[in-house]
Amino acid sequence: MPEAPLAVAVIIGSTRPNRHGEPVARWVLERAAQREDLAADVIDLATIDLPMFDEPMPPISGEYAHEHTREWAATIARYDAFVFVSPEYNRSIPGVLKNAIDFLYHEWTDKAAGFVSYGADAGGARAVEHLRLVMGELRIADVRTMVPLSLSHDFENFSHFAPSETPIVKADAMLAELATWGLALRAVRASRAVAA
Repeated sequence: MPEAPLAVAVIIGSTRPNRHGEPVARWVLERAAQREDLAADVIDLATIDLPMFDEPMPPISGEYAHEHTREWAATIARYDAFVFVSPEYNRSIPGVLKNAIDFLYHEWTDKAAGFVSYGADAGGARAVEHLRLVMGELRIADVRTMVPLSLSHDFENFSHFAPSETPIVKADAMLAELATWGLALRAVRASRAVAA
């Protein structure tokens, strides 16, 4: 019996007006749609009603006092893997993305993640370096291939998204790695559930 496609959330990590994340996320969705082993959706943090972290207990406890946290937990729990679409802000990630990640723990663990970043100098690579540190703490397996997008080369006049050939190749490679790791970790979660 064939494996069900992996449920992948493409998370837009910026809420800034006129952000570049929306067209980039749609592009990732289109690339993922070409694979039969992935079923991707977009999660836009601009539409998720999360305040600054306000839970009285640490997320690792799994005890959520607020409805907004329970709704966010239920959303993230549905997915096998994630693609974080993030700009680079001052050599790191946007605060809204870090805040959304920090609300939860168990809903993230033993899943896979890939990264698509954008920025002026290094294509957002320094933001991805920070995300990789966070992923390790959450027990998310982040794939090696990332997709750095240059605001000068992959966006016409710094606004209209028009990726060059290199990001397309990298995106397809990243999604292939995500599928491999996502399937393996789905088996890990299944084994853990049986043991529990």
